[in-house]
Amino acid sequence: MNHLPGPATALVGAAGAAALTAGAVMTALGLQARGQIRDELIRQKITFPDKGLPDGLTACAGRRVQTGPQARAFADVIGGNVRKATQGRTYSEISADLHAAGGHDETLGALRQTAFMGETLRASLMTAYQAWQLTSLTAGLGAVLMGTGGAFLTLSAVLHSSDRTPRR
Repeated sequence: MNHLPGPATALVGAAGAAALTAGAVMTALGLQARGQIRDELIRQKITFPDKGLPDGLTACAGRRVQTGPQARAFADVIGGNVRKATQGRTYSEISADLHAAGGHDETLGALRQTAFMGETLRASLMTAYQAWQLTSLTAGLGAVLMGTGGAFLTLSAVLHSSDRTPRR
């Protein structure tokens, strides 16, 4: 084994301790944030409808939205319902039609409100999903960092013990 001087061994150990500590903090904060997202989704009491779900979501029927992936699935359901209600038109397209009609068309006004509420709810749920994904990334990278830190600490200990072993 190549001999590393004492300061290099100490540096490897310090880097390992820092990585281990940072990884633990990242993992803890990622899991804490995930819990906050779950708590907020539960507080919202969003429930999948009992009927009318796409084939891939029938297992969710009647269940509450509690996770990021469930929030995304529900956002997709909302998106489909909005597209159906608006015949595929967006809020801005309906709003432009309403303005072109002089702003006094009650049917277009109600449709614009439906599109606005649906797209806003969908965006909110997609934000919860994206935040969930980031917490997963944070916790996962934290675990990798802890493993790397542990490996560096082990390497430092091995190098330190080889520094004390008499040479022949």
